Amino acid sequence: MNGDSLTMTIPEVARALGISRNLCYELARRGELPVIRLGEKRLVISRIALERMLEGSGNKTGNGPS
Repeated sequence: MNGDSLTMTIPEVARALGISRNLCYELARRGELPVIRLGEKRLVISRIALERMLEGSGNKTGNGPS
């Protein structure tokens, strides 16, 4: 995974999140990941949007820092 890349593939995101590729595709289909559709079949995810999404989800469960 190239840290300079603006986007990540679904398999790269799955590895980074520690989830299966199939679950990652399912989350993308449900709109739960910031997906960019390139053509009819190619899906990529914005690295910055993913980081922002993860930062924003940290305190929803109440387990974040006080």
